[in-house]
Amino acid sequence: MIKIVIDCCGGDRSPYVNVEGSVMALNEINDIELVLVGDEAVITEELKKYQYDQNRLSILHAPDEISCNDVPTLAIRQKRESSMVKGLELVHTDPECKAFISIGSTGAFLAGAVMKIGRIKGVKRPAFCPILPTMNHKVVGICDSGANVDCEPLYLQQFALMGNLYMQKAYGVENPKIALLNIGVEEEKGDALRKETFKLLQETKNINFVGNMESRDLLTGNYDLVVCDGFSGNVLLKSTEGTSIELLKMLKSVFLSSFKNKMGALLLKKSINELKDFMDYNNYGGGVMLGVNKIMVKGHGGSKSKAIYNCIKQAYTMEKNHLCEEIGSEIAKLNEETETN
Repeated sequence: MIKIVIDCCGGDRSPYVNVEGSVMALNEINDIELVLVGDEAVITEELKKYQYDQNRLSILHAPDEISCNDVPTLAIRQKRESSMVKGLELVHTDPECKAFISIGSTGAFLAGAVMKIGRIKGVKRPAFCPILPTMNHKVVGICDSGANVDCEPLYLQQFALMGNLYMQKAYGVENPKIALLNIGVEEEKGDALRKETFKLLQETKNINFVGNMESRDLLTGNYDLVVCDGFSGNVLLKSTEGTSIELLKMLKSVFLSSFKNKMGALLLKKSINELKDFMDYNNYGGGVMLGVNKIMVKGHGGSKSKAIYNCIKQAYTMEKNHLCEEIGSEIAKLNEETETN
């Protein structure tokens, strides 16, 4: 039985989608146990709407909430009764709790992962790795995308190792194609960080490093994982998401601009809905904090119940495939090789 803790506060539709998504997962996956953290009275009332195995679900009362306006590190230290802090502390202290899921404050989530859960031995810096859908209907991971603004080449080498295992264990990608984000595909391109990292990745065993990648190629499907510092990765992620959102708005505006276009949109309705579904983050789970001692999944703040359900499935799959243990083993091997050399 895999025990997963769900933060039921902090999202745009919390706690309602958190509860519904949890029940959806509970009814599909027979070997999970869920702990819902939040206002007990509200969660209990919401659960009355659903049928589920009550022996595999419990509630941890947490009357407070960390908002996106709170300073992350201060909130983790001071808001002891918040759902995120109480959930993180439960995951840290209870060996049976294997994963934590939240759609609340990203800053508090990242800070809490390091402060409460702690790093896997040998990991220099944990990395945040969200995913995006690609044109060949697969996904690409961006590692790191905001946890580490300033990086050293060794950090990025570890990001590649951790992300490589993540794509294998969470998505079943065999021999993931790993690229380094850069301003050109040529080996000599980039600043000192990128040039040194390129050499390290070429020498790294057990990964399929395919060279540099320009940002315009992120969604082509030619890569499974992009390695970058947190600053560049965050810019890449948000600019790509923003472009996709504005493109959908523009298409909608075009389709509604005239009667002729409306008729065309009607004929294309199925294809348009497929495109929207393809780009909907609710279908892809959440970003994962790699390099900490437990599975940590951060969903979008605007998540619907389907996204919560997918985050739980994502966490379940990673724990089932022993992701944290595999990362610890690979990092230990890398550090031994580094010391020997």
